[in-house]
Formats: sequence, structure tokens, C-alpha cells
Amino acid sequence: MYIAQEESFGPVMVISKFKNGDVDGVLRRANATEYGLASGVFTKDISKALYISEKLEAGTVFINTYNKTDVAAPFGGFKLSGFGKDLGKLFSPSFISHLRVLINEKNT
Repeated sequence: MYIAQEESFGPVMVISKFKNGDVDGVLRRANATEYGLASGVFTKDISKALYISEKLEAGTVFINTYNKTDVAAPFGGFKLSGFGKDLGKLFSPSFISHLRVLINEKNT
């Protein structure tokens, strides 16, 4: 699906079906792109959400929320999305990739 592989800036959300329990298949599809700015996981199973967040190739992973962030937190993507983490103590001139996970605890 073309829209799921592009880095669209705007009110766009891709929701795709998957077979029950096929988490690794979902991860393969999600990571099969050149970009990795942000991603979102919606589930009642927080353990599964944390497992997925570790495997997603994205700079920010939102769990049970999306785009709720602190502007002072380090920000950046993986792959062709961004050059590293700007702001905060995790900024590195060598642009090391750090993952940021945000969890909406009200929905877990």
C-alpha cells in the first residue's frame, strides 16, 4: 500500500488488518519502509505494546495515544526520517538512534 510506505505530513492515519496473533508479520510490514519518524500502537495488552515498541524502526512510538508529546523531549526519526535526536541530553553529534516510547496509561 503506497500511503503506508510514504512519509506523509498531514492528517493521515493508516489502519490495516492483520491475522490474530501475527505480531511479527505486522512488524515486518511496518518496518518495510525507508522512513521511521513515528508510529502508534493501540492495544489493551501493555506487554505486547512494549514488545512491539522495541521492534518498530521508528524514532517515537505512541502507545494508546498519538502525537501527544513534550516539545522539550528529544525528537527525531530512524532511517530517512530525520538526522538524529535534537534537543535534550540524548542529542549526539554522531546521531545515535534513541527510541522514545509514550504510553497513555488511561487506556491500558
